Amino acid sequence: MKTIGFFNNKGGVGKTSLVYHVAWMLSLMNYRVIAVDLDPQANLTSMFLSEEELEKIWGSENHEITIYDVLSPQFRGTGDIHLPHVQIVFDPIDPFSESIGLLIGDLKLSLIEDTLSDAWPRCQNREERAFRVMSAFARTIAAAGTAHQAEVALVDVGPNLGALNRAALLACDYVVVPLGADLFSLQGLRNMGPTMRDWRSMWDEAKSKNPNKTLVLPEGKMQPIGYVVMRFSTSESRPARAYAKWITRMPQQYREFILDEQNAAESDPESDPNRLATLKDYRSLMPLAQEARKPMFLLRPADGAFGGHQRAVTGCYADFERLTRKILEKTGFPQ
Repeated sequence: MKTIGFFNNKGGVGKTSLVYHVAWMLSLMNYRVIAVDLDPQANLTSMFLSEEELEKIWGSENHEITIYDVLSPQFRGTGDIHLPHVQIVFDPIDPFSESIGLLIGDLKLSLIEDTLSDAWPRCQNREERAFRVMSAFARTIAAAGTAHQAEVALVDVGPNLGALNRAALLACDYVVVPLGADLFSLQGLRNMGPTMRDWRSMWDEAKSKNPNKTLVLPEGKMQPIGYVVMRFSTSESRPARAYAKWITRMPQQYREFILDEQNAAESDPESDPNRLATLKDYRSLMPLAQEARKPMFLLRPADGAFGGHQRAVTGCYADFERLTRKILEKTGFPQ
């Protein structure tokens, strides 16, 4: 199984929606997928599950099926991680499909931030519990993947550079960077790239100090495979001028700060090999999709997608199909 994280330390770029739609497109391509919600806001979970389902899960004092429940013995110091619960996601096209499994998010994930922060330097002291804590996310995702027979795991993380996201990204083989066409997203690259390289380097050093050689640790590769331009507006099929200004800067900024290519020159964004896709603002499709509890590219007239909406649905499908095939290509899946 290959694990792909979606991360930008600038929030509000549509990252969770991106994970959700790529998961559905992979399912349509007959891949078995695990969607992993490691953002304490649990927005990915709320996209996959209805409010009634969430109320039943989160409303129970004794629920034991969220990602926090799986991890809590490890973080309380009372045992190791539990066998993860994989929630099968209902497929509106094929009710018998079980191709998408969800590791249910939990707002209580934010409670383990301090423990993760404390464990990081303790790995340098060869403390076994520190390695168990730092590898808990990776071991949980691997166990869920095995249980679900998944080929791909997609990991949604929050928009910050804290200890929680460090542990989450250590579990990822690859990283996709969603970018809004604005100054703040590009500024985020300046922090994100160097920080991820530091994490990778420090983990490579720490792994050799693991005192328990039977404890399987994540590689912590976090290999960047490209960026996705999110939610830009168009004018006659071209990005509006205000957005085009920032899109033009993305190739050079990505290469300099994420790939650490010194003195990277500006290049044509249209031919940039690191650009996985450009996804426009689909405007009214998202509210319809939320109401129908399905991805935008599966909306039908019965869901309110008439006329121009249906043309937009067709374009949305083509956009996400191209993006998903590009991700598969970049991560080494046979085409």
